[in-house]
Amino acid sequence: MNIIDKLNWRYATQQFDASKKLSDEQLQLILEATNLAPSSFGLQPYSIVVIENAELRQKLRGVARNQAQTVDASHLILFAANTNLSDKDVEAFVKRISDTRKVPVETLAEYDALMKNTIHSLPAEAILSWATKQTYIALGQLMVTCAVEGIDTCPMEGFDKKAFDEILGLPARNLTSVVMAAVGFRSSEDKYQHLAKVRKSLDELVVKL
Repeated sequence: MNIIDKLNWRYATQQFDASKKLSDEQLQLILEATNLAPSSFGLQPYSIVVIENAELRQKLRGVARNQAQTVDASHLILFAANTNLSDKDVEAFVKRISDTRKVPVETLAEYDALMKNTIHSLPAEAILSWATKQTYIALGQLMVTCAVEGIDTCPMEGFDKKAFDEILGLPARNLTSVVMAAVGFRSSEDKYQHLAKVRKSLDELVVKL
């Protein structure tokens, strides 16, 4: 596999083939790979919302600039930031480390304190901004994984986030919409798949110091 070939094959799919669906195995692989994305401290201050329900997606289309990808793609995968990151989230993460690595929680006290002190030192809007930025790292990992697996994606920010939150009941879960990806398989009629990628040359893009 040549990763450059795969990434050149990938594009922001505008027209999906609504008749083609991800298998359960493909969806599981994408989610597992996305779960392995790095995040600050490893806290993962977000949730991944998988939207399959057709009726729900019709409602979302209405607040997503009527973009067809919202209903034609196999799945919508929404990244939603945690709006109430707290000591409980840190403690749950520390417990997860303890269980996974078979080390006593007490040995993680310094790391626990570091994370809590960081959260306590920031205003709520800064914490939410930080959590929001982490979702884009996960989105990137999802898109690269899909490219490698021959699955199409379209990253999407053009939607009414407040309306999405209301329709999906996210505030009750202490979550807010950030960004999403339509995931599925391109239509043979999507003209954009035939366009060459336009990017800066490496000489223009890269600054070597």
